[in-house]
Amino acid sequence: MNSVSASVARADNLKGMMWMAIYSAFIAGMHICIRLVSEGMHPFEIAFFRNVFSLIVLVPWFWQLGLNPLKTKRFGLLFTRGVLNTCCMLAFFMALSLGQLAEIAALSFTAPIYATLIGMVVFREKVGLFRWSAIFAGFLGVLVIIRPGFEEIGFAQFLSLTSAFGWAICMVMVKELGRTDSAVTITAYMSLVMAPLSLGPALYSWTWPTWEPLGRLLVLGTLGGAGQLALAQSLRLAETHVVTPFDFLRLVFVSILGFLVFGQVPDIFVWIGGLTIFASVAFIAYREHERRQEQTAGAE
Repeated sequence: MNSVSASVARADNLKGMMWMAIYSAFIAGMHICIRLVSEGMHPFEIAFFRNVFSLIVLVPWFWQLGLNPLKTKRFGLLFTRGVLNTCCMLAFFMALSLGQLAEIAALSFTAPIYATLIGMVVFREKVGLFRWSAIFAGFLGVLVIIRPGFEEIGFAQFLSLTSAFGWAICMVMVKELGRTDSAVTITAYMSLVMAPLSLGPALYSWTWPTWEPLGRLLVLGTLGGAGQLALAQSLRLAETHVVTPFDFLRLVFVSILGFLVFGQVPDIFVWIGGLTIFASVAFIAYREHERRQEQTAGAE
């Protein structure tokens, strides 16, 4: 790689880190909004409004591209991903309404670890000793946070880990969909499928929001949609192993906002466990990068 290409690559990686930091801040803000609104509204209804209002972010795409993003030959897989993602969102929103914010955020970092294990089965990916060690360390971090035998494993923790496993399956689906469909198509179908699907559960506990919670719901949905765009931009510009560590800022932002708004202070076990899980995820991403480089070099 010449000096010009190297400079461009470094610039793209810096931009990617910036976008990942923005994503972390937006999603942390969304978590706080969920907790605020959940004091007077069921999490399932919150999830519905989140999906509806996040469609606002897609308007510029359809304005520019028309209906082209909806053209696909893999509607079945896109729809299945939307169904599973809806279930995960409902579980995670419920967890956020019940549990300690920083703890729930830390446990959600396990999704890439699950995705690695699922990839072994679906894509028959080989996992070496280093990545197995990282996977083991990640689950050790989970045990540090939930401390079974010392603390009661709560329903919120269970929901967070369950939703993370479902999101891991969604990650594998997106990896497969990425071979044929654009990121715009995948994101558009996610919102368009999830909005009507989340309406059904919301109707069981429906309460019409007043203007103040409606405004918070609008902010929540916008933050969620903008966060997804920031994440897509980060991954488009930079390599995964470069930007992945910056997602840990989400735990930092959630902890700060959780303290300022709700007076919640995460204990030392949340930080130790969260750092362990995230170090595991970052290492897995780095090893995946090295593996792809080796495959590319072998193909040349």
